Amino acid sequence: MPAAESVLERNVYACDRIEFHVRPSTFPLAIRMWPPGEALPEKARRPARDLGIRVATCQAFGISRRYGWTLALTRADLACPLTTVAFGFEEAPPYYWQGHCCEGMYTETAEAGARTEAMVARWPTRQYQAIVVAPLRRAEFEPDVILVFGTPGQVLRLVTAALWKRGGYLTSRFSGRLDCSDEVIHTIQTQECQVILPCYGDRIFGHAEDHEMAFTIPATRIDEVLEGLEGTYRGGVRYPIPVFLRYTPAFPPAYQKLAEFFPKSEE
Repeated sequence: MPAAESVLERNVYACDRIEFHVRPSTFPLAIRMWPPGEALPEKARRPARDLGIRVATCQAFGISRRYGWTLALTRADLACPLTTVAFGFEEAPPYYWQGHCCEGMYTETAEAGARTEAMVARWPTRQYQAIVVAPLRRAEFEPDVILVFGTPGQVLRLVTAALWKRGGYLTSRFSGRLDCSDEVIHTIQTQECQVILPCYGDRIFGHAEDHEMAFTIPATRIDEVLEGLEGTYRGGVRYPIPVFLRYTPAFPPAYQKLAEFFPKSEE
């Protein structure tokens, strides 16, 4: 990424390159975990204060990527108990660790649910005061994570970009629930790009659509991914993906019979 005068200019540049190469239908997002004691962005809407509602994290991401709003989510703004625990806004009680929030919905037994909960990426309690999300183009803060929703073909474009310098494969994980934890916490903890399968809650509350997947980029790897977008573009990996159209088509027998009545082409 070329040198720029401000955080906003760097974010705008990154957004321009992502939108040129990937063409997502909703805004790429900048997400930052906000530390205690640091003033929240003045322009950020607080759902409880400004909208009169409490929200799920996936719902807030859906608002930001569709409306173009900057949102700051503190404990008071969150409605989802699972986010409240995973993001460290409240200490998890034994009921949670015993797997009861999975039992009968995502897992057959509480024991299996407990194994799922134990694998959820999470923050220590009270490590952060808020989750802040904004369209990348408008973010005046340094993001921890960039989140892009798109079709599988668009996500493929980002996967190839992430591997341009390193080669190999990306490794992601899926559970069908709590995709906000994978998008933010797991991405920050691993400092690796992630392919994200929107979870059940994201489809209900965040309105993720059946054709959508998502992709996360740690801020530490954005320059590498942008270089990969350019490099793979030069190599012919592009979106929209070009289809092969240089062929003579075959037609039904009746059409072929009709063609017999025409004079033969000399070319």
